[in-house]
Amino acid sequence: MKIIIAGAGEVGTHLAKLLSREEQDIILIDSDEKKLRVFDSKLNIMTNVGNPTRIEVLKEAGVRGCDLFIAVTPHESLNITACILAANLGAQKTVARIENQEYLIPKNREFFANIGVHELIYPEMLATEEILASLKQTWVRQQYDFANGALRMLGIKVRANALMLETPLHELTNITSHFHLVAIKRNNETIIPRGSDVVKAGDIVYFMIRPEHENDVKQVCGKRELDVRKIMIAGAGKITILTTNNAPDKMNIKIIEPDPEKAQKIVEKVDKAMIIQGDPRNTELLKEEGIKNIDAYIALSDSSEENILSCLTAKNFGIKKTVAEVENIDYIQMAESLDIGTIINKKLIAASQIYRMLLESKAVNVKCLTFADAEVIEMIAKENSKVTKKTVKELNLPKGITLGGLVRDGKGMLINGDTQIEPNDTVIVFFLGTAIQKMDKYFN
Repeated sequence: MKIIIAGAGEVGTHLAKLLSREEQDIILIDSDEKKLRVFDSKLNIMTNVGNPTRIEVLKEAGVRGCDLFIAVTPHESLNITACILAANLGAQKTVARIENQEYLIPKNREFFANIGVHELIYPEMLATEEILASLKQTWVRQQYDFANGALRMLGIKVRANALMLETPLHELTNITSHFHLVAIKRNNETIIPRGSDVVKAGDIVYFMIRPEHENDVKQVCGKRELDVRKIMIAGAGKITILTTNNAPDKMNIKIIEPDPEKAQKIVEKVDKAMIIQGDPRNTELLKEEGIKNIDAYIALSDSSEENILSCLTAKNFGIKKTVAEVENIDYIQMAESLDIGTIINKKLIAASQIYRMLLESKAVNVKCLTFADAEVIEMIAKENSKVTKKTVKELNLPKGITLGGLVRDGKGMLINGDTQIEPNDTVIVFFLGTAIQKMDKYFN
C-alpha cells in the first residue's frame, strides 16, 4: 500500500514511524528539509521536500497511485487544501487533521467528503474525550468500548491491596469467568499472559469484560470510585478549552495559566470556569486556590516535563486523581514509573485513528494502549477463514497475540480456549508490535 504523509511534525513523524513497521510504501512530505533529513537516515521511508498544496510536489510524490493521503501539518487550511488536491489528482482516500470542532458535525463531514476530504481527525478532541472518560471512571487508566459497547476493555494500575495478586490466572478463571485478562505491563515489559502467569503490585493490567461486569473487576482489583466535582487544570491551551466546555455541569473547574495573554484569551472561550493567572508550579498559589480540596488535577501545559512535575506536586497534596498530557513519547515510561496517573498523548491517539483507516478493509477499530507496546483491533472473521475452522486453543496463534472477546449478533462474549469463532463474528485481538501482520492468514 502506498501512503503519503504531508507534515513532518509530531503527529506526522510518529505516524511515519508506526507505518514503517508495517512495511508499507511511505512518502513523507514537508517544506522543511532539516526535518526530513533525520528520517532519510533512520527510517525506511522516502521523503519529498516541498509544499503539499503545490500540484507539482504532489505529482512528484506519486499521488496518482496513492492509496491513502494523510495531511497532518499544524495548519488546518493547508491540510484541507492538500487533501482536496490529492483526491482530485487520484488519491484513493484522504485524511485531514483539523482544529475546528464544528467540522465534525455529520452534515459538515459529508460536505468535506464530497469535495475530497474523506476523513477528518481532531487530535485535541480525541484527547479531550479520553480525559473526560478518565474523570468519569477514576479507578481506570484506560477504557475502550468495542462493537457499540458490547465489550469493554479496562486498563488498571494494580496496587498492593488487590485481591488477585500472586494468584495464577488459571485459578482466577476458576473463581470468576466475568473477565479475561489480556495483557500485563510490568516495568518495561508488556506480557501477553498465559494461565501460569500472576499479577503483581504495580502492574498495569488490561481486562476484557462485558460492561455489566465492571464491578467484578473493580472488586478484584481493590478499587473505589471517586466522584469528581472539583477540578484544577494547569495550562490554557486547546485541550483545556475543549475539556472545560464539554465537561458535565456538575464539575467545578479552575484553570491556572502563567501567561497573562493566554489567561485573558481563555476567559472569552470558556463559559463555566474560574481563570487564575499564575504559575501552577507555585505551591503557595496552589494552596491559596484550595488544591487540598479538589478531586482531580489535570496538567495540560505545552511542556511534558512541567506536566509530570505538576502532577507529582498535586499527588503530594493528596490528590487522588491526576491526568497529565505527555507529548514527548520518550517520557511516557518515566511518567508511568513515577505513578503520575492517567497519561494523555495526542500523537498516539491520532495514530490509532489513522491506523484504523489503513486497516479498515480487515478491521473496524484500532486502539493504542498508551502504557504498553501493544494495540487492540476489531477484526471480522470472514467466511471459510482459518480462524473459524478450529477452537481457539487449536489455532496455534502467533506469539504476541491473544483474542480477548467476540461479538456475535450484537452480544459480547469472552473468549477462552474452547471458544469456536464463527463467520462474521467481530473478534477483539490484542497484539504486540507488528504481530498483527501475522493475523491476515487467520481472518481472511
